[in-house]
Amino acid sequence: MKQINSMNYEKFFADRVADLKQEGRYRVFVDLERKAGGFPRAIHHGSGRPREITVWCSNDYLGMGQHPLVLAAMHEAIERCGAGAGGTRNIAGTNHYHVLLEQELADLHGTESALLFGSGWIANMTSLNTLARMLPDCVVFSDEKNHNSMIEGIVHSRAEKRVFRHNDPAHLDELLGQFDPARPKLVAFESVYSMDGHISPIKDICDVADKHGAMTFLDEVHAVGMYGPRGGGVAERDGQMHRLTVIQGTLAKAFGVVGGYIAGSAAMCDFIRSYGTGFIFSTSPPPAVAAGALAAIRYLKSHNELRELHQERAQTLKTRLAKAGLPVMPGPSHIVPVLVGDPVRCKQASDLLLEGHDIYVQPINYPTVQRRTERLRFTPTPMHTDSDMDHLVSALKQVWERLGLRAAA
Repeated sequence: MKQINSMNYEKFFADRVADLKQEGRYRVFVDLERKAGGFPRAIHHGSGRPREITVWCSNDYLGMGQHPLVLAAMHEAIERCGAGAGGTRNIAGTNHYHVLLEQELADLHGTESALLFGSGWIANMTSLNTLARMLPDCVVFSDEKNHNSMIEGIVHSRAEKRVFRHNDPAHLDELLGQFDPARPKLVAFESVYSMDGHISPIKDICDVADKHGAMTFLDEVHAVGMYGPRGGGVAERDGQMHRLTVIQGTLAKAFGVVGGYIAGSAAMCDFIRSYGTGFIFSTSPPPAVAAGALAAIRYLKSHNELRELHQERAQTLKTRLAKAGLPVMPGPSHIVPVLVGDPVRCKQASDLLLEGHDIYVQPINYPTVQRRTERLRFTPTPMHTDSDMDHLVSALKQVWERLGLRAAA
């Protein structure tokens, strides 16, 4: 019998992982145990005995994942409904908590309807894919720094696409002007770009889209709960919610649990519900998750003081880092990136902070950010104290000196 010289699959897998390690881009998961009621503290289960550390990179931006009202709502839902949802929404998985949550989300964004997904990634992937794939001869215009979930949705739609320069309405206008006015068009962008902390000019982009008869798809994942008088996001803050075709958000960041959603017209949400395979074939979130998100949204709608404190904490940290000569990257949002510019030393800085100073912040490397812009990304919360900031700044100065990293220009 002739021997088949088949590929060595295991070697291929191991070699590709080795490539990442060689480049300094291999990602190591730190084993953490969040402390209920103790955020931003956590227990690190690493080498040696477990010890308490301070988390500086959580996307639980407002600590709602630890809020007593959220925890109580989740406990009550488990007692009433059990653990799982029972299946997809189309079969056995539409729970009353899902219905209430979608109504609350529509109210938050001032829209007719909302649609719940298992994650923000799935919400983006499914919605953009479905819209761009099914609209006849649609062309999509995507900001060059859009999130992977948006890019994947656009790519898998197989629709024609154009990429416009980051936060550049003039370039978008130029690209839109190259197409037949009657052709379906979709402009996809974010409000807060989570790695740089940039905020998009929503009004200007909507003006350009309206000029050319294009739909707008706004990802507010890093803004819902944290901007606007009720937490509707940057679009609410800027008075632009009514101009957007689709608003997409998450329940996993400011609202402290997990899940994603879209909000918009009743017809648009029903269209995605009926044709979006990522929705149709996905098991729906557990009732307890929906109940926790519902409690968080209701709370944040009426507690703007938490958003104000969050913004103060972010600005205070930026000021302290800059005063210490550390290369904090400027930006108008709550994201606080500190530039390293090298993947290996970025990982080394993260390791030194954790092992020597009990500070946890993950290195951000390519492909999440461009090469030579590797950074540490800090997300201060209302629960981080002045003392926490003093300790962080002192630790960073020591690490910068030890690694010979460049200071602020």
